[in-house]
Amino acid sequence: MAQQVENKSIYDAVELLKENGFEGLAQAVTVLMNTAMVSDRSEYLGATPYERCASRSGYANGFKDKTVKTRLGELALRVPQTRDSEFYPQSLEKGLRSERALLLSIAEMYVQGVSTRRVKRIVEEMCGMQVSSTQVSRAASQLDELLEAWRTRKLGSYRYIVLDARYEKVRQGGQVLDAAVLIACGVKAEGHRDVLGCSISLSEAEIHWREFLSSLKDRGVHGIELITSDAHEGLAAARKAVFPSIPWQRCQFHLQQNAGQYVPSQSMRQPVAADIRSIFQAPDREEAQRLLEKFIEKYTEKMPKLVQWAEENLPEGFTVFSLPATHRRRMRTTNLLERVNQEIRRRTRVVRLFPNEASCLRLVTALVMEISDDWQTADKRYLTFDD
Repeated sequence: MAQQVENKSIYDAVELLKENGFEGLAQAVTVLMNTAMVSDRSEYLGATPYERCASRSGYANGFKDKTVKTRLGELALRVPQTRDSEFYPQSLEKGLRSERALLLSIAEMYVQGVSTRRVKRIVEEMCGMQVSSTQVSRAASQLDELLEAWRTRKLGSYRYIVLDARYEKVRQGGQVLDAAVLIACGVKAEGHRDVLGCSISLSEAEIHWREFLSSLKDRGVHGIELITSDAHEGLAAARKAVFPSIPWQRCQFHLQQNAGQYVPSQSMRQPVAADIRSIFQAPDREEAQRLLEKFIEKYTEKMPKLVQWAEENLPEGFTVFSLPATHRRRMRTTNLLERVNQEIRRRTRVVRLFPNEASCLRLVTALVMEISDDWQTADKRYLTFDD
């Protein structure tokens, strides 16, 4: 019976889209969200509506109307209730979290006097509404509590950790500055991915990285067998200070990019890149070392600066050879964070300029928290550990 109701709701949503096109999108999403929330309640109660079974842990108690303002327009939702008043649909919470953060980030620009007519138009077109300073302040305080709790949550055992930084434009003291967004992802012993945390500051200097890594350690991160990252000086110094005994893998992709700085002619860049890739794709460390020596012999006379750089830096990309062969492709670069950075870039591109660090941190945290939730609920493992 419950399956039939869900199928009908999906059918109704499709019909709305067929009849009204994009204009029916808000209505279609409303139908699907209402169905998803009823499904959430059924899981919470351990029984579908009107079902009698021993597994039932509570009872439904009707619905409560809720109008939600989104970029699609206003959604007239019917939020399912339970008699114990303890239930709240996770599908609604997850769907609104980053929506609230995006709205707040744009709205703060408008409220704090740093916006333009274009930002005002974006608010109206994307969010379908205008907001007051009181609404922003109230919503921001509620959202910030949730996001701060996630950023400071207790962590556990992670076999591998990947670190990276990106930059966002932030206004401070009448200037537009680049704020460093630090993000850490990890792979648990069960093989699942997780976003450990994020931090934002107007510097990627050692002190910022050290505070960020120390916070991960204080929150209980342990069992680390490998850290993968780029070779930024601030990150390197902080990593050695906080996790001095953990093996480090320098991102091979960044190494290949760095090599281009030492190639004197454009025509030689592709052959050099191909030779470096063959080194990293060697079956074991011994073969990689042999190919590196061959690389050095090949370019000693033509490109002495490249050779000097390669001797000092390419071996930093060999640590991954100590891992099982099935893990090397995943952990030899910082690609684990690529999808995270792509999603952040897609959403922050709309804002373009944040009025302060707090608004930037709010949006980034909401996004990575949502991604982390998706990873935790996914059945597919990122890696498989034989032990």
